[in-house]
Amino acid sequence: MNIFRIVADLSHLLSIFILLHKMYSTKSCAGISFKSQALYLLVYVSRYLDLFWTFNHSYYNSVLKIVFISASAYTLYLMKNEYRPTHDPNIDTFKTRYLLAGAAVLAVIFPYKYTPAELLWTFSIWLESVAILPQLFMVQRTGEAETITTHYIFALGIYRALYIPNWLWRYFVNGYTDPIAVLAGLVQTALYCDFFYIYWTKVMKGKKFELPV
Repeated sequence: MNIFRIVADLSHLLSIFILLHKMYSTKSCAGISFKSQALYLLVYVSRYLDLFWTFNHSYYNSVLKIVFISASAYTLYLMKNEYRPTHDPNIDTFKTRYLLAGAAVLAVIFPYKYTPAELLWTFSIWLESVAILPQLFMVQRTGEAETITTHYIFALGIYRALYIPNWLWRYFVNGYTDPIAVLAGLVQTALYCDFFYIYWTKVMKGKKFELPV
């Protein structure tokens, strides 16, 4: 394991903390896409089924897997129950069925092996690459976002961006490469580019996050 992987995982954990802190502190889930959160839970559940037979292979990985699944499920619980009145489904309208269908098709066409676990893993990789789209679509529809919400999206984006140097490290140091994860990760990072630019030029300078008209 290398420093890029560790920092990426910490950024992922930070994004979860920011999201839950935002909901607790404001007593609201306004501006958060329920659909994106549901997609992330599906990603983690389908990818981390190997917990049942690899738990003791790496306690670091196993603990993170449990945290990601639990935090995602808890986030959905809060959005569906405690803070449901603050969620506006009229702006959370991205058609996720196309993302699910696309990920499923790619998983069937390009798996490393045709086994249930491998198909689910491949499906989760492709789905994660686009799971942020409903959230970005919400921001685009409203044209703005709370600062703390942008911090959450930024931390989540940095988590994926840091996997690029992680893959380079593993290739040059360990001679290992994973074409599916690399390609999906590049797609995912590309989706954040516009957001990163506005975040850097506005939020980092103390301004409100607003999309250019």
